[in-house]
Amino acid sequence: MADQYAHSGDTKRPTEIPALRWEEPPEGPVLVLLDQTRLPAEEVELVCTDAPALVEAIHTLAVRGAPLLGIAGAYGVALAAVRGFDVDDAAAALQGARPTAVNLAVGVRRAHSAHHAALARTGDPRQAAGAALAAARQLHREDAEASARMAQHGLVLLDELLPGGGHRILTHCNTGSLVSGGEGTAFAVALAAHRAGRLRRLWVDETRPLLQGARLTAYEAARSGMAYTLLTDNAAGSLFAAGEVDAVLVGADRIAADGSVANKVGSYPLAVLARYHHVPFIVVAPVTTVDLQTPDGASIEVEQRPGHEVTEVTAPQVPVAGTEAGGGIPVAPLGTQAYNPAFDVTPPELVTAIVTEEGAVSPVTADALAELCARSRQVTIS
Repeated sequence: MADQYAHSGDTKRPTEIPALRWEEPPEGPVLVLLDQTRLPAEEVELVCTDAPALVEAIHTLAVRGAPLLGIAGAYGVALAAVRGFDVDDAAAALQGARPTAVNLAVGVRRAHSAHHAALARTGDPRQAAGAALAAARQLHREDAEASARMAQHGLVLLDELLPGGGHRILTHCNTGSLVSGGEGTAFAVALAAHRAGRLRRLWVDETRPLLQGARLTAYEAARSGMAYTLLTDNAAGSLFAAGEVDAVLVGADRIAADGSVANKVGSYPLAVLARYHHVPFIVVAPVTTVDLQTPDGASIEVEQRPGHEVTEVTAPQVPVAGTEAGGGIPVAPLGTQAYNPAFDVTPPELVTAIVTEEGAVSPVTADALAELCARSRQVTIS
């Protein structure tokens, strides 16, 4: 079990390379992504020149995480517009790339609507492309600001629930700067606790089958100088039983109108364990993740990932005898079928609180979420 202790000195950014950025070289605008499939071994960037390239990056999880997918989707629409491709086709392809993550569709629609409105108003494709790009950049800024506010609200909630500091926080999947325009969602709260001297330990689920916890969250925690320990997903129960968890912090890919939370598969069992052991289970996500058009958890479309992600492990970038670098190493008999949902759904009664940039909702109810979204819209309009 990997165990990392906090170190003193200047706090580093979780990564020196931004997860996503827009650039305009002489040959034309591009969207540059930090390839998250190559972490933590190496920091490599992907350059997308059109929407299909970005769709492929989304499918392969080179870019991932609900808030960042929204930003990427908006920039993808702008990229198609600026380069003169069919914007409607690009928007449709991007919106369908990850069905569970509602932020992706929100970001795509925002840039698409800005493009459509400007084109109708001016009839000038260049002005319309500029409007789409401006919408994407604004969404990027808003997400960074939302991340900072979520961290503040989350830390206040932790201190209310767990007075005295010394928090031992269990997290699942990856929710840091790799999924956000800022410092993340759930990870940003843990990072705020660390900076305030109130984080005793961050427990990091490895997160099967793609190991986003081991590869990405541990990477961010190490670079931030946080005290963290990596554990297998199925060791969480023994950790709760030993009394070593004070709170669970997770993100979300979609929150239904009734408060049901879709997050990386493995989140629901943590919520059940947390309830049994009387430990707060806290979801941290921007208001854009709340989808009032999805009435309940049963209505959330859960993405099914390829079976080989379970029946094989990915070889490291350095070639291993008998395999190609980056290829799969079988861990199950040939022909084994795999059940591989990307997400599971946690019912609202197991969620202690949902923390957003507009504040925390607790208890989690449909009325409270509707009021939160209405308040958020008023703030945006004003």
